[in-house]
Amino acid sequence: MANLLVTGGAGFIGGNFVHYWNAKHPEDRVVVLDALTYAGNRSTIEGASNAELIEGDIRDTALVEQLLRDHAIATLVHFAAESHVDRSITGPDAFIDTNILGTNSLLKAARAVWLAGSGQSHRFHHISTDEVFGSLGPNDPAFSEVTPYAPNSPYSASKAASDHLVRAYHHTFGLDVTTSNCSNNYGPYQYPEKLIPLFLLNALHGRNLPIYGDGMNVRDWLHVEDHCRGIEACLLRGVPGETYNIGGGAELPNMTVIDTICAEVDRAFAEIDGLAARYPDAPAARGEATSSLKTFVTDRAGHDRRYAIDETKARGELGYAPERGFEEGLRHSLRWYLANESWWRPLLRAEG
Repeated sequence: MANLLVTGGAGFIGGNFVHYWNAKHPEDRVVVLDALTYAGNRSTIEGASNAELIEGDIRDTALVEQLLRDHAIATLVHFAAESHVDRSITGPDAFIDTNILGTNSLLKAARAVWLAGSGQSHRFHHISTDEVFGSLGPNDPAFSEVTPYAPNSPYSASKAASDHLVRAYHHTFGLDVTTSNCSNNYGPYQYPEKLIPLFLLNALHGRNLPIYGDGMNVRDWLHVEDHCRGIEACLLRGVPGETYNIGGGAELPNMTVIDTICAEVDRAFAEIDGLAARYPDAPAARGEATSSLKTFVTDRAGHDRRYAIDETKARGELGYAPERGFEEGLRHSLRWYLANESWWRPLLRAEG
């Protein structure tokens, strides 16, 4: 039996990880530390029987130290972050506070508790993003663990800084750390500001599907359960001081993703009885194509053109491999949102 501290565990990826770990390691105890900002939701981890939620701020170093000591925690999995690029453009300060200062606070607490005296066996796992590597040209090789950092948004710059802090605490103080850089996640419990849940809910309510620029920006898409599987591999088999890229093997332009969402929404309305009555404003409720809602808008400032992940190292050293293909994973995700309106409906009301 082990005790884990999971920061940001009431958010999208962290919440999925809590459920994943609960199912795979039911003998372990998970303490979730989450500030419950707009993207954190108590209901996300309902049903995770081995999880205890503590509402608090990762910048509260004393609180983190207390949790590590009181719960005899030797593994910290750090998800907590401001993560929406658009928000980082309009308000970068929150990203500096949480992603950089918050990570530094966690590292200080871990050092104080785990390296005190003769020290103890421990692991600090830091979740990061492929956005720290910048933008690729159409023929450039995919990002690897040795690709130089070149962040282009306040969000990716803040994550790059946090990555460097984690590395520094390993090399300077001897903290046992691992870092994983993931590609674009999708799946259940994702706050509806990100592309897939946003476009699904807009489609259900007959709202425009806003496409940045020409819609040909490319991302690698990773189902969140595959990401959780990759993090588990890092914790169980990762080498302290190393970084690992976790990808989904689905490098696709945004337009392809959007067209797939539209087709899956149309398919759902054709296959699920009563969906048209629940969402009468959806074009699909009238037998019309969801794609009619596609609308091109001005591109986002500094919009990176292409991301691609090379997960060769994780495959070879950790035994990681994504299990969900994109179309199957997307269909599963959309059907989850249709079956769990009680989770996302209050979020829309809160936004007004």
